[in-house]
Amino acid sequence: MALWDILLSIFYTLVFIIAVPGNALALWTFFHQKGISSSKVFLRNLSIADICYVLILPMRIVYHLSDSYWPFGSILCKLTCFLFYLNMYCSLFLMSFISLDRLLAVVFPLRSQTIRKHLYANIAVVILWVVVTVSMSPSLFSKKNHDNSTVTCSMLYLKNTSSKALLSTVVAFLIPFITIIISYAMILLKLRKLKQQEERPMKAKAVKMIILILVNFLFAFVPYHVCRIMYTQSHSSEQTATNSLVRANQITSALTCISGVLDPVMYFFLNQAYRKTFLQLFCKNRNHGL
Repeated sequence: MALWDILLSIFYTLVFIIAVPGNALALWTFFHQKGISSSKVFLRNLSIADICYVLILPMRIVYHLSDSYWPFGSILCKLTCFLFYLNMYCSLFLMSFISLDRLLAVVFPLRSQTIRKHLYANIAVVILWVVVTVSMSPSLFSKKNHDNSTVTCSMLYLKNTSSKALLSTVVAFLIPFITIIISYAMILLKLRKLKQQEERPMKAKAVKMIILILVNFLFAFVPYHVCRIMYTQSHSSEQTATNSLVRANQITSALTCISGVLDPVMYFFLNQAYRKTFLQLFCKNRNHGL
């Protein structure tokens, strides 16, 4: 077994250990909250996307611990690829929804009250899941990244990608990315004008959200999409360059898992119910330890 595979399996294991309880607690908290708002709808679905993605990590762990041997068959190979992209792009767009929701709340607090309703948020979320599911469904029937072998799964890191697929991937990333950047630029401009003492808590909360989501994007998703462009456009015949791109593709693919760890941190700072539940469990476990 190569050292490279050991390191990747360790990374996936750590993410799994941290992300599963964090997102499971988020799901439990969000579904037990009494009040329902548009932001809670988006956060709830973000936690669903995260935990669905994190739950497929054990197969990647086994894959690397088995020296790139895939023992789960072609169906699970395709399903793993499908779930990876389904949950990643649902997460990206849900973050953009959260950003737009904050934009409306901060910049247009009165006029947005008729728009920021949980019914409209639920409709937007259902449309999102349907559109992304339909868009990603061809991967379930693709033969390009699978050779019908029971021991390999090249779809796991999409070793073969067409220029058409690359274009759709870049567009699917740029739409939420540009939305988030524009939303936060407008929010920051609005916050600069807030000088009243009573509006400081809202300003602090908005700034925390901006930092957390931007950090999430920069660490989890930007490297992956930059690398995909380089990987698919590379026609280098040098083995060293090819191996470096393959490893970079695997590293940036693994980094997308960080979103499953960072999102519970965002819930802690942005959702009072989640923070209260987390602190209660933490204090309870700490007292039992004593």
